[in-house]
Amino acid sequence: MKKERLGIFGGTFDPPHLGHLILAAEAQAQLELDRVLWLLTAQPPHKQGQAITPLPHRIAMLELALADNPVFALSPQEIRRPGPHFAADTLALLRQEHPAATLVYLIGEDSLRDLPGWHQPERVLASCDQLGVMRRPDGPRADLAALEQRLPGVRAKVRFIAAPLLEIASSQIRARIRQGGHFRYYLPPDVHAYIQSHQLYR
Repeated sequence: MKKERLGIFGGTFDPPHLGHLILAAEAQAQLELDRVLWLLTAQPPHKQGQAITPLPHRIAMLELALADNPVFALSPQEIRRPGPHFAADTLALLRQEHPAATLVYLIGEDSLRDLPGWHQPERVLASCDQLGVMRRPDGPRADLAALEQRLPGVRAKVRFIAAPLLEIASSQIRARIRQGGHFRYYLPPDVHAYIQSHQLYR
């Protein structure tokens, strides 16, 4: 029986936008993933002290963004336990939750370059079967030989994803809303309607 291939796509998704959906779809197609679990990070360690939209709003927006794609699913793993949430802990729990699956952790190439500096990077590497690395056409390249010296075994797990050039960021969308600029076409329609009805990011 073929092992299920699960992509793990993490973020604060504040708000989830079309760029997120396009990247997840590219990863799913190029790496032949059966499902993509969207890992909504309630308390990201690298954003301590920053203003983040309350979790219930982010859950609702992400559920709306994913609703029409049966391949995409919201993982409750970081929602149901207190933070801060480190990838090493979350991936270990996902490994316990899906022991028979091939876990593919999806990250950007900038995150791959920084991986040795993460919290317990050896556990991150041990808990996933592959690293799906989104490679932008204009982005800096990771030095796999140097990474392998610092984090043995990483090179064998890397699978590159040809990511389209997308100049869309949640921070940019939040700024546009605060400034009264247009933002409708950066978002799934239901997410746009939710932001409008709840007056978020004003």
